[in-house]
Amino acid sequence: MAITAAQVKELREMTGAGMMDAKRALTETDGDMDAAVDWLRTKGLATAAKKSGRVAAEGLVGVAVEGGTGVAVEINSETDFVAKNAEFQELVAGVAKAALGAGDVEALKAADLGGTTVEAAITDKIAKIGENMTLRRMARVEGDVVAAYVHNAAAEGMGKIGVLVALKGGDEAFGKQVAMHVAAANPASLSDADLDPAVLEHEREIQVEIARESGKPEAVIEKMIEGRMKKFLSEVTLLGQNFVINPDLTVAKAAEEAGAEIVAFVRMEVGEGIEKKEDDFAAEVASMAKS
Repeated sequence: MAITAAQVKELREMTGAGMMDAKRALTETDGDMDAAVDWLRTKGLATAAKKSGRVAAEGLVGVAVEGGTGVAVEINSETDFVAKNAEFQELVAGVAKAALGAGDVEALKAADLGGTTVEAAITDKIAKIGENMTLRRMARVEGDVVAAYVHNAAAEGMGKIGVLVALKGGDEAFGKQVAMHVAAANPASLSDADLDPAVLEHEREIQVEIARESGKPEAVIEKMIEGRMKKFLSEVTLLGQNFVINPDLTVAKAAEEAGAEIVAFVRMEVGEGIEKKEDDFAAEVASMAKS
């Protein structure tokens, strides 16, 4: 019988299975919804879906570079233990390589990975390893030279922090130095022009209030604000920061001396922005003592 899109959607909502898995389950069971759910369970796919509500805030960032293109992907797991699993690391490496040919996360999910899709490969690992996993994000940079650096590497090309730097001119050695700087200094943007206007305005408002507390004349306050904003920009923009390799130079000056122009960078850290559940161990022990 013909399987409709509505049936596939319903089964996906019931089980959390991928689109192709849901369609295959319905095809195998002649459209019987209950039988399709059972089919998915026998394949471990519905079991995987039940884990999807758990917070996955651990995992790894994987990086891959090919020619003038670099990509970074974050795949999360529930525990750091899984991040040390060889199968999980193999998955991260494969997804990072697949990302070289993908424009965004949705395209990456549909990309080929060993004869299946990335999304299906992740679902398979959820069922096999027994933890929720998510392909959270990807980013790419392009330039004449692209350098990568991984901090706290768990294996080659993956770790807790992944950095990519794209250069116009220069060489990979200098690019890697900049990538190491980015990992340590965590700049908010490449330059003043790239900084989020809301961040800039917020900082200015704070500095205005601080300056006015001094009780100095408005003309003096304006100069104070100007100086403090200049200092702020030197601290949060990559080109304005003092280069960790040589603090006597700004990153911009170091790039100039290296005959390079930094055109883009990405710094991706596992779990950024994910709200993690904090267990109250003391309360848990107290509760157990009362029972």
